[in-house]
Amino acid sequence: MRILICNDDGIEAPGLARLVNAVTDLSDDVWVVAPDGKRTTAGSSLTIARPLTMLRVRPNWYSCSGTPADCVVSAMTWLFENEPKPDLVLAGVNDGRNVAEDLAYSGTLGIAREATFWGVPAIGFSRVKNPDFTDVDDQWLGALIASLWHARGGWATEGHWLSVNLPAALPAEILQPRIGRDKIGRKAETVESDGERTVIMVPRGRAHASEPGDENEAIDAGYVGINRLNWFGETRLDERLLGGIQRQS
Repeated sequence: MRILICNDDGIEAPGLARLVNAVTDLSDDVWVVAPDGKRTTAGSSLTIARPLTMLRVRPNWYSCSGTPADCVVSAMTWLFENEPKPDLVLAGVNDGRNVAEDLAYSGTLGIAREATFWGVPAIGFSRVKNPDFTDVDDQWLGALIASLWHARGGWATEGHWLSVNLPAALPAEILQPRIGRDKIGRKAETVESDGERTVIMVPRGRAHASEPGDENEAIDAGYVGINRLNWFGETRLDERLLGGIQRQS
């Protein structure tokens, strides 16, 4: 079983090493391609028609100068060009939860989304900041990954992937929470202003808003939240609406 692991926090991120360690009992064919630095909120963006630098940092580990999703593309098109493609793509473990709008902005989930374009099952893992790490964490996470892999027939259909949010402490019970609303990019700060030129910055952070049944409530209550996502994103228009538009055009 070949596993590809990527992240958006960078090749040196502790969460990446923990995810690699978690799958040691699941596979001995594990590969890592991760950005050469932090790429928070890179979403699903790709680097097209511009050079990417791939650096082998150790056996089966490569850093990439591009985005998190570039790491998947570079693996599929270059690293495994003449090799079997991965059976599973894992992303993370992200330094911080991915909830609400993060489903669109997150580089971690952008990795999983990109993997589905290649027909590969994918899971994005995120965890609250400053968790209570213990010696059993990696083993428990590995068992969860193994369980999700064995159950992939129920979730890894075309265009679908999983987002897993881990609470502060593991082991933990699992819930399927409702996707909530927790706005990021809520304000701009003026860094400098000189006549017609103004430099602004949108700071990190969110309101940590929560409503009953949403991801934040589940995570804060100590549960693992698992959501099945897809990239289709289409809601069919009512045929009567289309007919009205057609008559007016």
